[in-house]
Amino acid sequence: MPSAKQAGSKAKQRKPSQATRPQSDDLCPQKTISELFAESKPIVHNTEGDDLPGAPLSKKLKRSLPGSEQWQPVQTKRAADMYNFSSSNCRRTSEVIDLTDSPKGSPVKGKASMGRIQNTASHTGPRKLVIKNLKKVPRSDPDEYYNRVWHQLDAALTAIFEERKLPYSMEELYRGVEIACKQGRAPALYKKLCEKCAGNISNRVKEIFLQIVDTETAIETLDSVVRAWSTWSKQMETIRAIFYYLDRSYLLHSALLPSIQEMGTAEFRTHIFANPRFDVKFLKGACDLIGADRASAITGPNEVLLRNAVEMFHALSVYTKYFEPRFMAESQHYLAEWTAEAIAKDDLASYISMCDDLINRELRRCEAFSLDQTTQKGLEKYLEDILIDERQERLVEVKDVGTLLVDNQSDAISTLYALLQRRRFAEKLRPAFEDYIVTMGSQIVFDEEREQDMVTRLLTFKKKLDLIWEHSFRKHEGLGHSLREAFETFINKSKRSNMTWGTDNPKPGEMIAKYVDMVLKGGTRAIRASGVGLSQESAAEAPDNEDEGGSSEDEDVEIGKQLDQVLDLFRFVHGKAVFEAFYKRDLARRLLLGRSASSDSEKSMLTRLRSECGAGFTHNLEQMFKDMEMAREEISSYKSMLEERQTRPTFDLSVNVLSASAWPSYPNVTVNVPEHILKATASFEQHYKSKHTGRRLEWRHALAHCQLKALFPKGAKEIVVSCFQAIVLLAFNNKNTLSHEELQTISGLDSSELARTLQSLACGRYRVLRKSSKGSEIHPDDTFMLNSHFSHPKYRIKINQIQAKETKQENQATHERVAADRNYETQAAIVRIMKGRKTISHAELVGEVITATRSRGVLEVGDIKRNIEK
Repeated sequence: MPSAKQAGSKAKQRKPSQATRPQSDDLCPQKTISELFAESKPIVHNTEGDDLPGAPLSKKLKRSLPGSEQWQPVQTKRAADMYNFSSSNCRRTSEVIDLTDSPKGSPVKGKASMGRIQNTASHTGPRKLVIKNLKKVPRSDPDEYYNRVWHQLDAALTAIFEERKLPYSMEELYRGVEIACKQGRAPALYKKLCEKCAGNISNRVKEIFLQIVDTETAIETLDSVVRAWSTWSKQMETIRAIFYYLDRSYLLHSALLPSIQEMGTAEFRTHIFANPRFDVKFLKGACDLIGADRASAITGPNEVLLRNAVEMFHALSVYTKYFEPRFMAESQHYLAEWTAEAIAKDDLASYISMCDDLINRELRRCEAFSLDQTTQKGLEKYLEDILIDERQERLVEVKDVGTLLVDNQSDAISTLYALLQRRRFAEKLRPAFEDYIVTMGSQIVFDEEREQDMVTRLLTFKKKLDLIWEHSFRKHEGLGHSLREAFETFINKSKRSNMTWGTDNPKPGEMIAKYVDMVLKGGTRAIRASGVGLSQESAAEAPDNEDEGGSSEDEDVEIGKQLDQVLDLFRFVHGKAVFEAFYKRDLARRLLLGRSASSDSEKSMLTRLRSECGAGFTHNLEQMFKDMEMAREEISSYKSMLEERQTRPTFDLSVNVLSASAWPSYPNVTVNVPEHILKATASFEQHYKSKHTGRRLEWRHALAHCQLKALFPKGAKEIVVSCFQAIVLLAFNNKNTLSHEELQTISGLDSSELARTLQSLACGRYRVLRKSSKGSEIHPDDTFMLNSHFSHPKYRIKINQIQAKETKQENQATHERVAADRNYETQAAIVRIMKGRKTISHAELVGEVITATRSRGVLEVGDIKRNIEK
């Protein structure tokens, strides 16, 4: 700020000399306000807030005027007097310029218009601006100001605690706290605030609980403390807003003092919750609410109360120290009582369901009421210890688990597995699972009354077990091993019974071979009849009537799926020799009689057997297919020879030459073959021997079939029949009516074979003959005649020979032959082992023999010992 001395010096510089002084002294040249202030530049102090203690000092430095001991503030004039200038004193060398006077002839209108002050050369000395009516406000005492601020804050805190309206504005209170902190009074202010909060808690809030703690219930007391905590939290939010400057400027940088929010929480915890008379009842109220929720008796308001109580425990930092131990102790006691009661009155399925529901409810409660993860894990451990670990013997009891499996309670089984798997106890289900499989499988295998349905029932049982393992046991590896081992155990059980004619051959091998024969002969129709393996879509799309050699595109696919399922059973069978014997016999019948539903399916089955059992197992079966191919070549060669000789036979002959070693042996049935057929067979035999020297042919007419042309009154037909049926029908060319005795003489068949043949012609689907008696049985005194009323829409019909369901003697012979072969194989294995080892103990020899003969069927230890002695 320029001093007055400097202004005076400038005035001297501007003072003109006498020679140049203007002659006219009427008016001084007027100056504008800006020019006057630029010359003087007085310092104007802002008086607002200067008297406030702790107010910040002005950034402008104060300088003293020369010649004066103390600088005096520039006085200001009123706005009305600032623009009145006086020109009478403008020539004086040292004078006071009055800014309130206006020059003559320059009146102020509207906005104050300034006249120009004439510049005179007579001004000497410093000029002085005088501000009129300037009042000096004395500064207040800082202690007095702090006391006044705290008085306001104390009144405001009292109003907050009493839930009244604040007597002062929040801005004024915040400003007072800020100034007090800037004056260095933050520690004292914080101390007074703590004392005020502690006093309110101990005198007002605590007294309320002292009055109700003995009269109200635990839940009512908990409700009161939750509401008190909610009120206290809201009050502390208001207090923190007022003392926010203290909280962020002083307490934030203090490592020892807690923040205002933490202080409020600590005061409530210290005076209310930590009181021995209060905390027990508070915790009991929370546990009572949880007990009511467990009993499904909790109401909506109480659910909100419990949730708020848990939040309060978290906020007060008493959850881990006080609430969690109490809650876990009561939960353990509750679970022990619940388990003892549930397991005493309920069966295993009900107990499993109740345990699962209880575990889910307890864990959902932890999430619904915001319980800690530590609490949830601890509670889950208690649940597993009490419900599963301590009761595992009951959960894996063989009888009860077997009941669940027998009743097909898949949901209960899945729940049981999930419970046990919580403690990795699923392996303990293996004994019960294996016992169930062996028991149910043995009942199927040794059920003589339902012997023909054995494979169908086994396939259904296997499918059920696979579903249980896949869905209920979730493909557990150990239980999967149990399934295979148990299935292998019962399916290879041998029992000397009427089913196996006193031998120890496993029956499933025979029945699997017969089931495969049924599938390969009947195709999808046979599969539908069995009720296994055919999908509903394929069953709906399959045609009702199919030609003899025709098949739909999906038939091979469905047959392939069914064969895969049967092979799953076949893999468990140790005695493959039984299967081989019966499968070879049935395959020969299908090939010779042309009864295969699909040649591709036959070859597909052979490929499966080769991959499963090796080339040695299927060698004879493959030879049978080769013989059929070679037979077609032989008959083609024979027909070519007849053409070369220009010989025309009366009928078309087809012969199948079979290798005796590869094909099963068939009995030679006596029959009177017509002369023209005998001549044709003799001609073929002569041709065959001319090509293959040293070979002998044996004719098996029982396996032959013929195609006859018949002329009925209602139309001609082409009939496909067996050799025996053809011989009987040809007898009616000479006579329309024949007795049973006459037919037996003409055909040369025994009574049983003739009866089956006549039954197929007179009592079957296509009745080309009529018999005198009614019914389906053939009697020796019956008389037979051609059916003149026979008609059928198709020209070509096939009359199937009624197959004698495998005679007991034939079945017995097959089983005995298999048993004898197995004895021979056992003896051969003994010889090979002894040649290689020279010396071996009896027990080791028995073990090695069992290992060597397992693929074809193992004898019992007693039979092995007898073969060793031989």
